[in-house]
Amino acid sequence: MPTTENIFQQMEKLTADLVGLSLCDRQNFPSLRDTGKGYREIGIGARSNISYALRNISYHEIYEELDRTQTYNLRMLDGALIQMMYRFKNNQVESHRLAFFPSPFLEEFQNNPDIYLEDEIYSEVIMKSIVPFPLRFDFDSNKDSFVEVDHPRSHLTLGGYENCRIPVNAPLTPFHFIGFILRNFYNTAYHKYYDKISFFTHHFEESITIKEMNLLYIHVPAHTK
Repeated sequence: MPTTENIFQQMEKLTADLVGLSLCDRQNFPSLRDTGKGYREIGIGARSNISYALRNISYHEIYEELDRTQTYNLRMLDGALIQMMYRFKNNQVESHRLAFFPSPFLEEFQNNPDIYLEDEIYSEVIMKSIVPFPLRFDFDSNKDSFVEVDHPRSHLTLGGYENCRIPVNAPLTPFHFIGFILRNFYNTAYHKYYDKISFFTHHFEESITIKEMNLLYIHVPAHTK
């Protein structure tokens, strides 16, 4: 299983890769904090307060607040924000929050596509039919948070819908999360640069139940129990 250091090093290396490839224009390298009693947290530099992202405010307001306070690991060239946070206890993953906030302000790209057609990073966002929406992969091993099917330990939330929790078979590593974002939202750039992005083989252990596997769910590389 990946240790705290493994995940921290993945985040550091992937951040450096995306900066080096000019796929993002602002970044916060990850921080690692000991919080006592065997707990360690990997966060966003000195910034970790994301509580406002959970309040009942519009997506535009959430995005603007995260951007203003630089509460992100990576800010892509089109303004999309990427967050990656993990909590470990005794080197076992306890929780993670991996979020993607596309910019709700794509009018400049969409109204002037000719300016951006030659740049791969923008080719995915210049169509006016695109509707930006946030997505988030959460994992929580706390037994008090788990409700089989209704609140899987690992799940994907789309668009901020309160009860949208699509089961995922295991926690995600930063490598699998960044790969998912690049393949699906920056596909042109991904195919151009995928062999220049660091590769990692770490997998977490599966956390999904048999009942959840009988539903539509997302499968990521994982160690089976």
